[in-house]
Amino acid sequence: MAEIAAPPVSRVLIGEGAESREIAYRFLPATEAANPAPEKPVPEKPAIVWLGGYRSDMEGTKALELEGFARAKGLACLRFDYSGHGISGGAFAEGTISRWREEAEGVIAATGIGRMILVGSSMGGWIALRLAEELRRHGQAERLAGLVLIAPAPDFTSDLIEPQLGEAERRALDEKGYFEEPSAYGPDPYIYTRKLMEDGRDNRVLTGTIETGCPVHVLQGMKDPDVPYAHALKLMEHLACDDVVMTLIRDGDHRLSRPEDIERILAAVSAMLTEV
Repeated sequence: MAEIAAPPVSRVLIGEGAESREIAYRFLPATEAANPAPEKPVPEKPAIVWLGGYRSDMEGTKALELEGFARAKGLACLRFDYSGHGISGGAFAEGTISRWREEAEGVIAATGIGRMILVGSSMGGWIALRLAEELRRHGQAERLAGLVLIAPAPDFTSDLIEPQLGEAERRALDEKGYFEEPSAYGPDPYIYTRKLMEDGRDNRVLTGTIETGCPVHVLQGMKDPDVPYAHALKLMEHLACDDVVMTLIRDGDHRLSRPEDIERILAAVSAMLTEV
C-alpha cells in the first residue's frame, strides 16, 4: 500500500519588524464529506488543532496520530512548530507563552479555521487555555468545540519551576538571563530564560475560575515526572464552570505516547465530535 503523503509545509510570517518570525505548519483540509454543501446545512465539523509542548515539534507521535485520525474522519487538522522549535524560524531563547500563543493564533487565522478542538500537550495545554481566554474575550467562544489537555502544564513556570530553583539557578537568571537543566528526552538541555519566567507570571490561568464554554477532557499520567498529577487536579478545581472529564492513567508518563495512550486521546477527541 502506498504511503499517504503528509500535507506540505506552509509558512506564515508572524510579528512585525525585529519581532517577525516565520512559522512552519502543515494543514490538512477537511473533505466534503465532513462539511457538506450549503444546500444540506449541518453544523460544521470542527478542525483539530495540535498544540505541542516545550521543545517538541509537529512531527511527534501524538501529532501524527491525530492527523491520521482527522484524515480518516474527513476533518481538517493543523499542526505547527512554535518559533525556535522544529523547522520554524526565530530563536528559542526569545520564546515566551505570549509569543507562542500569538503564533498559534496567527497560524489558525492563516488557515481560515472556524470551529476547532484544541489538543494541547504539556505546555500546549497552557497555550490552549490562553487561546480559550482570548476567544472568549473577543466574543468568539462559540468557535471552541472542545479542549483535550494531555499532561497539561498551565502556569508551569511559576508553579513547577520557580519553587524548585536553587541558588545557582537564581544566580544564572540574574547574571546570564537564563539557566539550563538536563533533559530526559534528548541530549540538549532545557533552557529557561528570565523572559520566559516573567512572561509566565503575566499569563497565569490558575488564579481564578477558568471558563472555556466547551467540554474539556484532561488526560494525566500518575507516573509523570515532569507534571505531577496533583497539578492536573489543581487545574480541575479552576474549571468549575465547564463539563470536565479527567482520565488518570496509573502507569502513564509525561509523554503519553504509547499505543494505549494514543487510543485514549483519540477516544476523547471522538467523544467531542459526537457532541457537535
